[in-house]
Amino acid sequence: MMEMTAGYPGQSGPLPIKMMAISDVENAHRRNSNRHPPVSATFSAGHGSLYGSNDYQLPDPNAGKMSNRNYLVYKQDDKESSDASTCGKILIFLSWVMVFLTMPFSLLVCFKVVQEYERAVIFRLGRLMAGGAKGPGIFFILPCIDAYARVDLRTRTYDVPPQEVLTKDSVTVSVDAVVYYRVNNATISIANVENAHHSTRLLAQTTLRNTMGTRHLHEILSERMTISGSMQLSLDEATDAWGIKVERVEIKDVRLPVQLQRAMAAEAEASREARAKVIAAEGEQKASRALREASEIIGDSPAALQLRYLQTLNTISTEKNSTIVFPLPIDLLTFFMKKTEAQ
Repeated sequence: MMEMTAGYPGQSGPLPIKMMAISDVENAHRRNSNRHPPVSATFSAGHGSLYGSNDYQLPDPNAGKMSNRNYLVYKQDDKESSDASTCGKILIFLSWVMVFLTMPFSLLVCFKVVQEYERAVIFRLGRLMAGGAKGPGIFFILPCIDAYARVDLRTRTYDVPPQEVLTKDSVTVSVDAVVYYRVNNATISIANVENAHHSTRLLAQTTLRNTMGTRHLHEILSERMTISGSMQLSLDEATDAWGIKVERVEIKDVRLPVQLQRAMAAEAEASREARAKVIAAEGEQKASRALREASEIIGDSPAALQLRYLQTLNTISTEKNSTIVFPLPIDLLTFFMKKTEAQ
């Protein structure tokens, strides 16, 4: 035995605590291990408690019964599996006997052929055969006990019907898309899911609605490639457990409500008209500057005005030949202008 002293905070005298040595605990544990399962005991000091009663676990009296019950269940499962294997061997032997007795007609039933783009998943007595899917080419099955399923590995196209989606900015749009997928693992696509193609199509519809519901309208209209890529990654990750590989997702069309289309068209038309007015004003400003410069040049040279007049007459005569123009000399008008100024 080993004696220790401990005290409370503020206590005048020590409190004796007796504790068993580690070697004595180990010896007692070895002596009791043959009688009942080992238990765990921990010691905690504090507030006057000698042994941590909360951490001490008593042996469960039903532990032996539970272990015996589990042993009986395992033994029963082993017995059933052995019986099933024995029965399966007998059925396989009888199937081979029937094949040899009905030779050569049985060869028409036993030999099957799958194409280059197909695989055959074989079940023998309800269990998947080792080796995975068979094909392409010829393979052998036993009558009455073997069943097989053909799986097409070619890429399939699914046209997602239009989905009514409420965008993040509360605008209702109709979106449709195209999904390209193929079977990547024939065995998993048959064993893990009832109908891999139908499941993939339903998942494509829900993924399209969920993805569009987290986007604004301007993002849907301008970032189609980004949205298609995120949908493809999400679908490929979800269908990997079904043996499906999603190769590509494309958004076909985004249909807006008629009222929204009119509003957007009016907004676009107004912005185009504003730009057109700005461009016309800039053109008039440049033309006025050019005319001012031309008038200054013509004012400095009187002959330039006469040449401009003759050029205008030449242009009129070229465009409209039926028009008769009587030129009036400007000098005649100058006399009347001077007389008017004098009066």
